[in-house]
Amino acid sequence: MVPASGDAAPSAISGRSAPTAGRLVLGRRLQHLRESAGFTPEQAARALRVNATSVRRMEKAEVGLKYAAVEKLLRTYGLPEPDIETFLGLVEEANRPGWWHRFRDVLPERFSLYVSLESAAALVRAYEPHCVPGLLQTEDYARALLSAGHLPLAAAERERRVALRMERQGLLVREPRPLRLWAVVDEAALRRTVGGPQTMRAQLDRLAAASRMPNVTLQVLPFDTGPHPAMYGPLHLLRFPAAELGDFGYSESLTGPAYVEDVELVSQCLEALNRISVQAPPAHQTENIIASIRKEL
Repeated sequence: MVPASGDAAPSAISGRSAPTAGRLVLGRRLQHLRESAGFTPEQAARALRVNATSVRRMEKAEVGLKYAAVEKLLRTYGLPEPDIETFLGLVEEANRPGWWHRFRDVLPERFSLYVSLESAAALVRAYEPHCVPGLLQTEDYARALLSAGHLPLAAAERERRVALRMERQGLLVREPRPLRLWAVVDEAALRRTVGGPQTMRAQLDRLAAASRMPNVTLQVLPFDTGPHPAMYGPLHLLRFPAAELGDFGYSESLTGPAYVEDVELVSQCLEALNRISVQAPPAHQTENIIASIRKEL
């Protein structure tokens, strides 16, 4: 995965800020409306008496959408009054903090965007080479992982992070449209003992149960499949119901996450995930593979 950079993706996804998906959508709509009306960022900025950078930051969701400024832009672009009222209603909704803001005391800033995007996604595809995906972890497994992190956590902070991870899992059972998860987990992640044999047995049971959920596709990539396109680390792709949001690519390393939005780079992520899913045994074999590994604990 190519790390996110100024060339690969807007600075809104650099990790410095975590806009809600609603703000990202409305920012793109503002850009589309401006371009459709034939305005440059500089011309739009004059209507607000600000510089062009301020307009670009609104369109990239780097800043909150101020009601008065958005209204002025919409009138400048010639939007009909009913459409303006509808848009402004969406602005109020998009500026409301997401549920994850309750965990802002322990949510790493550079990961908060992922949690925001995950909450708005219709589909998450993932390859996990080292550990069980967070959306499928048990509390004890998550607790053991967080205890083994490269930065020591106080017990209270660790428990808050476990609670955050468990709340994220509610996406898989939300109504009316649960998150669709398609995950390929490396065999190494299932054989690496985390928290002891009892914790691992419970974690494998959780994975077996998840594999039977209608909105979860779970595959295990065995050692004997050989090399594959994503051997360098975890890789995720998020897809959204809103047409304004294209797919996002996401990867992790010791130094932090990388977000990719550039169409060509996202296509490379998708190609890698597709090839891995073909190399792995089909999902209907997953429960048997997990049962075989569990017997060895």
